Amino acid sequence: MIQYDPHKWLDHFFDVRGSLVREIGGRVAVCVAWSAGVVAFHKHVHDVGMPSLLHTLMGVAMGMLLVFRTSSSYERFWEGRKLWGGIVNETRNLVRSACVHLKDDPELIARLTRWTVAFPWAAMHGLRGTDGLGPQIRELPVHEAQEALDAQHPALAVAVNITHCLREARDKGLISDIVFTSLDQNVQQLVDYAGACERIRKTPMPFAYAVHLRRSLVIYCFTLPFAMVESFGWTTVAGVLLLAYTFFGIEEIGVEIEGPFGHDDNDLPLEDICETIHKNLYALADIEKLHRDALPEGL
Repeated sequence: MIQYDPHKWLDHFFDVRGSLVREIGGRVAVCVAWSAGVVAFHKHVHDVGMPSLLHTLMGVAMGMLLVFRTSSSYERFWEGRKLWGGIVNETRNLVRSACVHLKDDPELIARLTRWTVAFPWAAMHGLRGTDGLGPQIRELPVHEAQEALDAQHPALAVAVNITHCLREARDKGLISDIVFTSLDQNVQQLVDYAGACERIRKTPMPFAYAVHLRRSLVIYCFTLPFAMVESFGWTTVAGVLLLAYTFFGIEEIGVEIEGPFGHDDNDLPLEDICETIHKNLYALADIEKLHRDALPEGL
């Protein structure tokens, strides 16, 4: 995700990165070239002008279609952000409670914390179709980490390991069944959040809507010169440029943000969120202190 100051117009007004100019440039250029050809044909060969009322009415419908497209896409984007905010909160709550209830077993706290940190990394890689448990994978038990990576659903396998840690704490008498159930609720909530993210990723905009909108855009933009040429002459080219850039840009924004879990410039900063969770939980569980205490004296 591109970070910017919304109050400073000139700092990003002419930016190309993240503005989707590259994505829509070809479509807009074809529209402009077509409009120039229509104007030239109108002036030198035959009158091809048509009444503009039809395009005025169609423009209203196009506006409504595009508003629905972008609002639906932004709803998906914002829901994805809320779900990852929930992952942040649940991981914090889980480790916070564990640090209190398991204080007599620092090693178990550390293991649970490492698996909890691995969950958002596994969820992120699952949403992107890649593999990984985060940079702390070298601190996890090798065999268990490899089993999680090889699992059909790595994030779910990580959640199972978190619950194993909680069960071990219960078996040792560190927590009661009631506390175990309470802590495991955080794990269940993490799985629910990951599943909701998968729902967003696997459910694109309905095909019929996307196809109809794009066909309407092409028809509108490529017939627009016929409605403008009589009144605007060669200025039609500039008018088509502005309208095509606006309409194709709005549609492309919807495409860009409807799947917010990828690597695009406007997608959610999942790596930053995972790093934040990593730092927060390691600081909360004081993992670094545990590492120092485990070192031989004098090192």
